[in-house]
Amino acid sequence: MKIIRYLDDSGAIKFAAGQSIETACEVAGDIFGPHEITNRPADVKKLLAPIAPVAILCIGLNYRKHAEETKAKLPQFPVLFMKSPGAVQNPGDAIELPTRLKSSQVDYECELAVVIGSRCKNVKREDALNYVLGYTCANDVSARDWQKDFGGSQWCRGKTFDTFGPLGPWLVTPDEIPDPNQLQIRTLVNGEVRQDCNTNDMIFDVPRLIEFLSGSTTLLPGTVILTGTPHGVGMAMQPPHWLKAGDTVTIEIEKIGQLTNPVVNEP
Repeated sequence: MKIIRYLDDSGAIKFAAGQSIETACEVAGDIFGPHEITNRPADVKKLLAPIAPVAILCIGLNYRKHAEETKAKLPQFPVLFMKSPGAVQNPGDAIELPTRLKSSQVDYECELAVVIGSRCKNVKREDALNYVLGYTCANDVSARDWQKDFGGSQWCRGKTFDTFGPLGPWLVTPDEIPDPNQLQIRTLVNGEVRQDCNTNDMIFDVPRLIEFLSGSTTLLPGTVILTGTPHGVGMAMQPPHWLKAGDTVTIEIEKIGQLTNPVVNEP
């Protein structure tokens, strides 16, 4: 089942569920608590990011081939950084290249996003997927100059500019994705395939990430986990290929769909 978040004709933000946008019906109640799917067709004026995250936890260096292309040592534990929830962007809306804190090295990163559906802490690996509300596509847009050179050795500045967290187009519930580590994942820039891999190349799989991130730490409903990006980032190309105004970036994940965003300069 697909869960969408949208604006209706009145400007209200609502959730709906179904097998497609065209057949989705309104959800009544709390998507993270008691709710039901009504028989009222969703009146979708604008599709929104499928979740307004309470936190965005991001994993760096989590694909073996990506570690190889960046000549990085495989990590002993998952590498954690964070994005601000304010970085989230809707499907179809623009990724803005920063001009006030200027970046000339903005890159794409296709990622599988995991949305936590219920409060959890110290989760066992074998129970981890029971806490997942759904999966969606993510683009961990990254300003490499701020990430590597200007950020004082911290990644957050280069990762959390406005619009640097596109999510969508919807959540797919776990019954349709019994194994999140068997999914093809790709990035296309202007129709050209840049990244093409499978989530089975993750160093730490999704259950292990949930186990690790919930260790001595409460994960709240609405927490989004970005699970890392595969090889093929623009930074690793020779010469590097950075995003520019006029580009279009599409993230594609098997069993989920496509997330597409144009690229513009920050107004």
